[in-house]
Amino acid sequence: MRKIDKKIENQLRNCLTDVCERALKEITGFMWLTHKVNYANFPQSLQIICVFDTSDNLQAYRGSEQSKSLESLIHTELMNTDIKVKNITKHVSFDTEQWCEAQHGGNWANRLTKQ
Repeated sequence: MRKIDKKIENQLRNCLTDVCERALKEITGFMWLTHKVNYANFPQSLQIICVFDTSDNLQAYRGSEQSKSLESLIHTELMNTDIKVKNITKHVSFDTEQWCEAQHGGNWANRLTKQ
């Protein structure tokens, strides 16, 4: 990893940690988030995965007034760290602990490499 890539990774980690801490307090069923990126194609390759505990809680979130709050929060935090993405919805996806357990036996490393 190049020095500039490490700097970007640290910025991403810090801003997404802030998003995660806030979402844990504000969004029912939200558990954690992670990201994947190919630095040769950054920021277009940035993918942020938001994980909920159950599919029911994820569906409730998607059907609620706050259904775009995670994307909005992520976008704001990225912009505050000078990381610009054109359409945040293309960079954010959702998953659940429940689906990972059912489809990959709870093995997130395996699941994330297949996404």
